[in-house]
Amino acid sequence: MQYKWIVAVVYASALFLDILDSTIVNVALPMMGEELRTTDVEWVVLGYTLSLAVWIPTSGWLGDRFGTKRVFMFALGAFTMGSLLCGMAQTIGQLIAFRVVQGVGGGMLAPVGIAMLFRSFPPAERAKASTVVMVPTLIAPALGPVIGGFITEKFDWRWIFLVNVPVAIVALWFGHRFLREHREPTAGGFDAPGFVFSAGALALLVFALSEGPRKGWTSNEVLLAAGIGALCAVATAWWELRVPDPMLDLRLLGNRLFRQCSLVSFFSMASFLGGTFIMPLYLQNLRGMQPFESGLTTFPQALGVMVSSVIAGRLYMTVGPRRLMTGAFVGAAITIVWFTRLTLGTDLWLIRGMMLFRGLCMGFAFVPMQAAAYATITPAQNGRASSLFSTQRQVGVSFGIAILASILASYGALAHNIAPQDMDDALSGMRWAFGAAVAMALVAAAFAARIRDEDARNTMVARR
Repeated sequence: MQYKWIVAVVYASALFLDILDSTIVNVALPMMGEELRTTDVEWVVLGYTLSLAVWIPTSGWLGDRFGTKRVFMFALGAFTMGSLLCGMAQTIGQLIAFRVVQGVGGGMLAPVGIAMLFRSFPPAERAKASTVVMVPTLIAPALGPVIGGFITEKFDWRWIFLVNVPVAIVALWFGHRFLREHREPTAGGFDAPGFVFSAGALALLVFALSEGPRKGWTSNEVLLAAGIGALCAVATAWWELRVPDPMLDLRLLGNRLFRQCSLVSFFSMASFLGGTFIMPLYLQNLRGMQPFESGLTTFPQALGVMVSSVIAGRLYMTVGPRRLMTGAFVGAAITIVWFTRLTLGTDLWLIRGMMLFRGLCMGFAFVPMQAAAYATITPAQNGRASSLFSTQRQVGVSFGIAILASILASYGALAHNIAPQDMDDALSGMRWAFGAAVAMALVAAAFAARIRDEDARNTMVARR
């Protein structure tokens, strides 16, 4: 096996587990709270998310300074150990602490892995590499509710974490045996102020976005976190633009293609994962489905992603990123427009068909976006570029879900037991939330239309 495919196998396996873990846990939260006798079960998700936010910005520098193989193996090991400990937790405090350990590994896996991947694939094959990345990125959120619902209904919630362990152990052995070490001599020293400011900004802003819909945007806790987070963000920009070796290299946003792809990624991930967040709520809270049945209804989206990702990897080299992304996001927006017309009796097979079409659109959009984003980034900059790209994506996901969850909360659509007389209001909330997802997809399409294919020419074959 060529070395580039060894990197692809190890990275795709680790990325799939990481993203799957972010969605599979939500299904089991009620059972966890009941068994552990707590009302603070939402911190099982929030603790993991905040840990991701702290470690994503610094992961690029860590890989450049200490070696991508060493840092990647440490991250995968921390994620594996955290999964094992979560499955053995006896109290809510232990479970939250072990989720933080998981997040330490999960926060470093994606940025370091993508740097390894794009250093292994030459520019002309970036579309192939992007297909490897996009399949787990888009399929894992669709599979999470299916697997989580099945395990929760048939087994014990602890197996949600324990199923990660055997797959991760195989990936650890494979990576230890075959991955090569790589360090960047220009990594520089540890940027302590940059680490503190960037970690504080991302963690506090993600916390505010996560808690705003539930506690209210005017609550003291949310306002304080958002205010301090914004100050940390300003301090991050001020400091990182003045030091020669920044932890989070904001100067990369001066690269026109990288900046445009980052903007596309921000709004497209907000729309995609925001819509993926809404549909299970509609099926479970309004239609009364069990998690496993709901997951099977949304699963065709994953099939669409698998098909279109392979085709997009081939079309990219001759069609180019601008037309592929713009057309795909417009198609996704049209699909979500149809979701704004859902009723309590909409045929499930029609929903499955539209989810399939939405998945087809997303594959055509995200493969060229990932391939083009790093087209003008040098190999020495890959580590820090991947950290910056992962940072904006994490904020984009939190932003999208926060906006849509706030709309749902204002209509009472987040409650698990909605009274019959409140069903019409809850359904209206679902429709308005899908409408917001349409707007985000169209904004992503507008930014995609401004991309210049000639900027990504080294990742494309010559046109005839």
